[in-house]
Amino acid sequence: MRILDRYLVRNLFLGFAAAAALLLPLFSTLDLVGELDDIGDAEYRLQQALEVVLMTLPRRAVELGPFIALLGGIAALGQLSLTQELSILRTAGISATRIGLTALLAGTTLAVALGALDEFVASPLQQQAIQVRAHAKPGDDKDNSIWARRGDQVVRIGGLRAGRVPDHLEIFRFDGQNQLREYILADHAEVRPGGTWLLRDVRLKRWSDEAESVERLEQMPWRAILPDSRLHEVSLPPESLSARQLRRYVQFLQGTGQPALQFEIALWQKLGVPILTLAMILFALPFTFAPVRSTGLGSRLALGAVLGLLVYIGNEILISLGQLFKLNAMLVGLAPALVLLGTALALVRWFDRGRP
Repeated sequence: MRILDRYLVRNLFLGFAAAAALLLPLFSTLDLVGELDDIGDAEYRLQQALEVVLMTLPRRAVELGPFIALLGGIAALGQLSLTQELSILRTAGISATRIGLTALLAGTTLAVALGALDEFVASPLQQQAIQVRAHAKPGDDKDNSIWARRGDQVVRIGGLRAGRVPDHLEIFRFDGQNQLREYILADHAEVRPGGTWLLRDVRLKRWSDEAESVERLEQMPWRAILPDSRLHEVSLPPESLSARQLRRYVQFLQGTGQPALQFEIALWQKLGVPILTLAMILFALPFTFAPVRSTGLGSRLALGAVLGLLVYIGNEILISLGQLFKLNAMLVGLAPALVLLGTALALVRWFDRGRP
């Protein structure tokens, strides 16, 4: 059986490679077309656009991982079906479940590889790509404000110069009745060790029951409520963060009483991708166990692409609904993958019971 397992796994990985060779150039080309629309704005040129697309290529591979597993599995097992090799295995008493377990072994290896790629390569490179784009287009219309709250303080940072210097700060302090008592406006801040920031070019307003006072200061120390050691992380979109970064940021948001649902869902979604990958590789089996003459390999690949598209759309809808209705983050992130995995396992078992 080891020889059989190695043979099936080798063919599956050849299928994964073929699917990746088809999907990655296609989606990278679409990404480049999207970047070309911004060429000419500020200092954003073709060189920066190509650099951004190449840096986000590992992220695209991670996002397409489940669909690479599905289409690669259909291609590999479908070819074995066309050459009657799967039929011979079934005739020899090898069950669909047994073949599915070998497919799961290949899928697990792929899922682990994609997880490592996401954590150690895709996330850092995507964050660098965001910085490259931000430096080339400093006047981008997107609002890059960072908001944080702790106790009676709320702070807004307009952006980060060079990815590390807080710029255009606004600090609001409230009393026990949620009345604004102090407002601080600073041009920028110097981040110093120990959690203290030195605000520069400060305008300070205070309100009391009787009067309002205004001061202008060249500098002012402020005890920061943001984690200065990883300040750049809080300005990044959740999909660009690694699982470790997401976990740290969720803990920070929860510790300061801020909404963390969006980042919690992103974290659980990352944890659900390996499960979704396993589900997709199992879904390849029903496509290949169909009668050989009923549909060609091209038709099966087309049906697999439609299935992958429906899974993607359904997952995005569920995530949006989860954020809108504030559903449980673990449920939103893991439920679709678990349901699909259970359905795929049931289909494989059905082939064992209902097919010769």
